[in-house]
Amino acid sequence: MEIQKLQRLVIDALEDVKAQDIKIFNTTHITGLFDRVIITTGSSNRQTRAIASSVADSARGHKIPIVAYEGEDTGEWVLVDLGDIVIHCMTPAIRQYYNLEEIWGGRPVNVKLLPQSMQPSMPESFDYDDNDEQ
Repeated sequence: MEIQKLQRLVIDALEDVKAQDIKIFNTTHITGLFDRVIITTGSSNRQTRAIASSVADSARGHKIPIVAYEGEDTGEWVLVDLGDIVIHCMTPAIRQYYNLEEIWGGRPVNVKLLPQSMQPSMPESFDYDDNDEQ
């Protein structure tokens, strides 16, 4: 299956289960092992498992072999390797800690995503001042 069609299949599977903060990166300039890395966040361990399961089910439904499926036991970070695309489904804290965007994020791929799929998984930090009460 060509990379754009496989990428769309994965994105649709992610969006079906409300994956958050979906980022797609072209990795052909870094490695010959795969062409895309997709990083996404689930709001809980249960949701990261559901996100990964949705991708795996969609791949199986289209007869796409799953090279690796790891991390389902804890659900903090579930990896689905489809050969040309590697998908990282992470909880917000794990995603922030490992910051995979720094490693793979050199070439983001522009694709059409649902607005809710682009929402950041963690709110931006803010300063809280007790003296601001009115």
